[in-house]
Amino acid sequence: MVQLRIKELLNEQKKTKYWFIKHMEGSYRSLSNMMDNKTTSIRFDTIDKLCDIFNCEVGEIIERKKNDE
Repeated sequence: MVQLRIKELLNEQKKTKYWFIKHMEGSYRSLSNMMDNKTTSIRFDTIDKLCDIFNCEVGEIIERKKNDE
């Protein structure tokens, strides 16, 4: 399963959910779903914005876990 590492990045960078929602400038529900990996797709421009606000590369945002993990 492919998923986003938003919560992990927030913890690593000592940022809050409030900080994330403020910088992403989207609806609370959609951003919260993104954080909880309850979304089924993501746009390239959203990935780009995530890279900008976390100051990281795409590989640090997206990870793939095998079903048995």
